Amino acid sequence: MAYPQYQQPQQDVVSGDQYRYALTNFSLAHKKVEQQRQQLEEQERQVAFLRERIAILEGGSAQQRHGPSGNSIDDFSIKNAASQLDKLINRWSADTVQNPPSPLQALARAALADIVAGLDASHFMATPMQTQFLLRHAMSETISEGIINCLIITNSSEANVQLTRIHEHIFARDPTVASVWRRQTFSAAVETCTPEMSLSILYEQMPELMTHLKGALPTSGGSSILEHAYAFSRMLHGSGSASGDAFYRAFVPEIASPLFPRQIELVKRCMKSERGELDRVGATIFPGLVKVTRESDGESGENLQTVVRRAQVICECAMGPLPVNVQPAVQDTPQPLHMPVQNNYGSQGPSPQAGQVPVDYHHNGYGIPGGVQPPINYVGPQSPPLNGYSTPTPLT
Repeated sequence: MAYPQYQQPQQDVVSGDQYRYALTNFSLAHKKVEQQRQQLEEQERQVAFLRERIAILEGGSAQQRHGPSGNSIDDFSIKNAASQLDKLINRWSADTVQNPPSPLQALARAALADIVAGLDASHFMATPMQTQFLLRHAMSETISEGIINCLIITNSSEANVQLTRIHEHIFARDPTVASVWRRQTFSAAVETCTPEMSLSILYEQMPELMTHLKGALPTSGGSSILEHAYAFSRMLHGSGSASGDAFYRAFVPEIASPLFPRQIELVKRCMKSERGELDRVGATIFPGLVKVTRESDGESGENLQTVVRRAQVICECAMGPLPVNVQPAVQDTPQPLHMPVQNNYGSQGPSPQAGQVPVDYHHNGYGIPGGVQPPINYVGPQSPPLNGYSTPTPLT
């Protein structure tokens, strides 16, 4: 019987010269790759060093210009901080309604008197829900006008007003210089909003309501709301942004003003709007934010305003009627734009049709919305100067 003969598999064999040649080339390639890796690491160190130098020249460190997650001040940090502050205001208003220091009717009338100057609300009978929303509206206006729209650098309100004017004049001439000045100034600002500063702001913005609150500081969870609002303001004004020369301002739509989706977001369902009927603002429970930039045409450039976060609003039909005079019907039609307006809604819903801007906002020293005045960026023949940057207020 014949057995199959076992055959060994053939092996790939190279000569010694070929092996040494391949080994030499591999060693040279490995050294070249290592050299390139070291060069890339050195480049990264140089780039990081240059970024730190640029951050120092711009008035802050890289850690100040970015949040803990590495995101710039223009993205999630604003929305997250605003949401936290919104929760604090909601909790404070709910606690105040549940344990009122004064009768609820007195609180509602005082809040309405502070919100609408000269309004006779003596016969207004508010429900607890209306009282809570009015408290949130009053607090939103206080935070907007008293903290975010005012550069709080010192514990002196007069000095803060002068510093705000200085920033206004600098921004009118060079937004980049204003951005550097703002960050450097906030690096030496007061660290916290002291109780004395908080009381001064509160009595200036809502004196009637503070009288019925017995002069108590608004707190939520044992912490001051205005202190959190000041920290939010410092994050907006004192930190760097991706656009460099931009700064932020807050706006509060006025009660009984028309609803316009470009700058507001309803927190409750509006039945009138779903039926195609005209509805109005019942109360603003948290202010909106706009980012102000300037065209690169020197002092003749115009301001560009981007809605970063729309104001949180409850409509009039969901809240119930208030004794506030309705605006003239002529203001229900948005005016045509003469200035570019951008929108950045993020995850807050689809962007409405562009091309028009409402007229339901206050005109303050910066031309930032808040009450009844010409629309954002609207420069019409009968409108006042858009903001302090086109015609700066003389320093005194």
